[in-house]
Amino acid sequence: MKELNKQNSHNKNQLKDNFINVLSKFKAGIGLMILVIFLSFASDYFLTFNNILNVLRQVSIIGIVAYGMTFVILSGGIDLSVGSVLALSSAITAGVMSSTHSFLLAVLAGLATGAVMGTFTGFLVSKAKMPSFIVTLAMMSIGRGLTLIYTGGRPISEGFTDLFNYIGGGYIGPIPFPVILLIILLGIGYLVLNNTPYGRYIYALGGNEDATRLSGINTDKIKMTVFTISGIMAAVSGIVLASRLGSAQPQAGTGYELDAIATVVLGGTSLAGGQGGIIGTLMGALIIGVLNNGMTLLGVSSFFQQVVKGLVILLAVYIDRRTRENI
Repeated sequence: MKELNKQNSHNKNQLKDNFINVLSKFKAGIGLMILVIFLSFASDYFLTFNNILNVLRQVSIIGIVAYGMTFVILSGGIDLSVGSVLALSSAITAGVMSSTHSFLLAVLAGLATGAVMGTFTGFLVSKAKMPSFIVTLAMMSIGRGLTLIYTGGRPISEGFTDLFNYIGGGYIGPIPFPVILLIILLGIGYLVLNNTPYGRYIYALGGNEDATRLSGINTDKIKMTVFTISGIMAAVSGIVLASRLGSAQPQAGTGYELDAIATVVLGGTSLAGGQGGIIGTLMGALIIGVLNNGMTLLGVSSFFQQVVKGLVILLAVYIDRRTRENI
């Protein structure tokens, strides 16, 4: 009898562990599914093709920023400068486009701006041994100030070519081009993180920096490159946003750093680093996008929407902590 009770207890514990593992791995997808099911009953318009495309188009901007943030957080860092880098890259792109009417030169200038800002941040974090929170907080202010200086506080909206306008407003078949870009970058990010030594080094760095360094891996180089990637992703979003709006706004990207961090956390990536992934980040972006869209369709006040988003993020962090404690 005792053996039978012991076996039953073992089976229950095993089932509990399996359930916790599944919940930990797929909680973002499960949360998104529950949200979609609820909103499909709450609003007849939610599951229409046009509304789904609208959600995906809105998600694409913050989703691309969050991809870069995922690399930084997985390595154990944080990047508060992405909104300002987005704005500066967007302004530089629009300025070069307006003066040269060269699509290629303008896009390269924007991407280079993001790369330079990110690399400089990474240099300060890795070589100067400064905390990423402080460095990126300072870079957030520097980036916004440079944007205002460059634009004079005024939007840049002249000289955009049709090809540039296509980035934010074009379609491939029925699918908006920004959504295609979101998917392409997801595939690239997934391959880098899961199928290359560089990706494994990022996870190792976030898991235990000292052990990673002692194993012979150049941790300074990894730190620098993840911030470079974050800067480039912010620049890509800035270019897409400028194209979509038809202008580069000096205040573009304000608050995006918090939205990007929330997206990564909702996707299951640990703020301590070393655990998570870019597919979860996409799920997190979709949760925020669907939640915003659903509350708008249901007529929820924009002020109350901020409260709901904050509560959802707190719930996600709480669930993440409890599931990790039980693994």
